[in-house]
Amino acid sequence: MILANSSNGYALGNGGLAFIGLYILTLIVIGWLGHRAKKEDSLEDHYLGGRAFGFSVLFLTLYATQYSGNSFMGFVGKAYRGGFPVLYTVVAMMAVIGGYFIYAPRLYRLSRRKKYVTLGDYVQDRFSFRPLTILLVLIGIFGLGNYVLTNLLALGKLAEIVSGNRIDFNYAVVALAVVMLVYETMGGMRSVAWTDVTQGVILLISLGFIAFALFFHLGGPGGVAESLESVRPDIWDPPSIKQKITWLSSVLLFFFGISMYPHAIQRIYAAKDEKTLRRSLQVMSFMPLFTTFFLVLLGIMAISIFPSLERVESDRTTLLMLGKLMNELPALAIMGPLLVAAVIAATMSTIDSALLAISSMVTNDFYRTKYPNSNSKTLTRVGKMTSIIVMLCVVLLTIKLQDKTIWRLLEIKLEVLAQIAPAVMLGTQIRKIGAIPFFIGALFGTILAVYLTMTPNSKPLGVHAGLWGLGLNLILVFTIHIFSNVRRTGSPSLAK
Repeated sequence: MILANSSNGYALGNGGLAFIGLYILTLIVIGWLGHRAKKEDSLEDHYLGGRAFGFSVLFLTLYATQYSGNSFMGFVGKAYRGGFPVLYTVVAMMAVIGGYFIYAPRLYRLSRRKKYVTLGDYVQDRFSFRPLTILLVLIGIFGLGNYVLTNLLALGKLAEIVSGNRIDFNYAVVALAVVMLVYETMGGMRSVAWTDVTQGVILLISLGFIAFALFFHLGGPGGVAESLESVRPDIWDPPSIKQKITWLSSVLLFFFGISMYPHAIQRIYAAKDEKTLRRSLQVMSFMPLFTTFFLVLLGIMAISIFPSLERVESDRTTLLMLGKLMNELPALAIMGPLLVAAVIAATMSTIDSALLAISSMVTNDFYRTKYPNSNSKTLTRVGKMTSIIVMLCVVLLTIKLQDKTIWRLLEIKLEVLAQIAPAVMLGTQIRKIGAIPFFIGALFGTILAVYLTMTPNSKPLGVHAGLWGLGLNLILVFTIHIFSNVRRTGSPSLAK
């Protein structure tokens, strides 16, 4: 049996759950194969896959990293709650690639010459100012910890709904965390990237197919529009000025925040050559049209089918819609378990990518600095232990925060990560700006972003807290740089 009714909507039957279980166990096999393919016991091999990712692997690992549980649960839930206006996320996700293009090619060339492994390697090499390196690495670790948290939340909610509550949220999170730790510590980045290849292909094929099948099953554009109007007559109301400002603010937050993912930066380092990196990013710029758009469409269509979902329940919309399609069109039943397996596995790989980045930054930017004579084997072992400790902490936090919406946690992460952008984007382009302006800008920008995020009105005038922080960040960077330059030379300069 593939699907069965449950008290919360639709769930996979025993056959579907067995398929999911088998799929997850194969990830351990991939981890073992990644371990077998390891060329040396070094940080570069473990965290960057030997810097040998070709176009197919690099593109698909970027794709599976960009679209994970955050996307398949959070974006659809957001579309369910917000309706058609949430289509701005398509533009926002396309803008992210523009952020990469500002700095990625130049950063890649630097990483090849100077053997960067982490974000901290670049910052320390570029600015030679340890406080700035520590600050940006800590911001990156916070963002990655939040990333692991939101994706574990997505995994737990997925497990609950696909099992019809036969699998408890807490048990699911713990069990999946153990599987992830096993194959991540065995094979490192190579194993994560290899799993991404399989998942990326399945996601591309099944997501669009299911979205279009549902769309036309519900009567096409006319049928969907009529159903929506009967349930939510206000759905066609024009947005207010404040809403429009918030949309633009969200696009900018994605542009500056997501493009600063430390684990994505490590994938930039892992490319085989610059041509491969550019081609992968060029193709990635079109993927929101085939992924984010379909996710938003799923959430919007769900409004007329499940009109009374609570705020937290709306994060389950993807699986509820999938269950409806599979039950009403039994001929497509195999697509349900396939997509669920791919989403779960892609989410797991995203978590592993974040864990790898956290452990690499702790090992490379903190432990190796304190113990510079440590050999590669010791450093790799410290990195693996870091992954275990971080995973344990985040699992406990996930269990505590399981009633939060994924979208809000995603926003909080980006508010802080955006403060890294000036040092990376401007730092790779303008050589004359020194460390102190970036340090003061990032420090006070982060403080303001965190303060506003914790207030009841986290979007003053409709603008995200992270952008207020980023604005202060940039003002301080340029003001301090120009002031110090005037004192030193008598005239301002931003020469490259």
